[in-house]
Amino acid sequence: MTEAAHVTATRRSYDTVAAAYGRLLADQLDAVPLDRAVIAGFAEEVARAGGPRTIGDLGCGTGRVTSHLRDIGAEAFGVDLSPGMVEIARATCPGLRFEVGSMTALDLPDASLGGVLSWYSTVHMPEDELTASFAEFHRVLAPGGRLLIAFKVGDERVRLERAYGHEVALDVYRRSPDRVAELLAAAGLVESARLVREPDPEEKTPQGFLLARKPRD
Repeated sequence: MTEAAHVTATRRSYDTVAAAYGRLLADQLDAVPLDRAVIAGFAEEVARAGGPRTIGDLGCGTGRVTSHLRDIGAEAFGVDLSPGMVEIARATCPGLRFEVGSMTALDLPDASLGGVLSWYSTVHMPEDELTASFAEFHRVLAPGGRLLIAFKVGDERVRLERAYGHEVALDVYRRSPDRVAELLAAAGLVESARLVREPDPEEKTPQGFLLARKPRD
């Protein structure tokens, strides 16, 4: 199957910025206590659910959130589209597993994960691709498993041609929490909580966080 042009452009863009991205965002979670609180609550829900405890950080980038999950006691591994990002993740997060892969076709068994974390990893996806990813999230989650998705709030597509000091070719999709919840519900995932926080000084939009679960029946 021929890969869509925007997928190729996304991979190439993140391969290009991987080193700068890893350097500039390494400590970003330290400055956002609400984000850390959401991740901590999600990880605890996964641990309490009674199923598999492993969390897949899907679209993990350089592994900074995967590493944070480990630091708070969760079992986690990462998957990312960009080989360059995965290379940085493996170098900077020893002891954690990282693989190159696509969220629309995950190389993971059915019902194998207790949690799926999608930390801004769907922001470059048009809606049809987002729908395919949500279907994959549902497939790989065990019954009772949890999902946490972080995204940029809005209702528009923005073209990004420069980032982290490099030329890139990225579309960034801003979405409403209601629309994200609708798409998750269509994939069989039930919303359990949501949070929208105002942008920090370096952010341009409000930031959305939505937690969902895969029903047990």
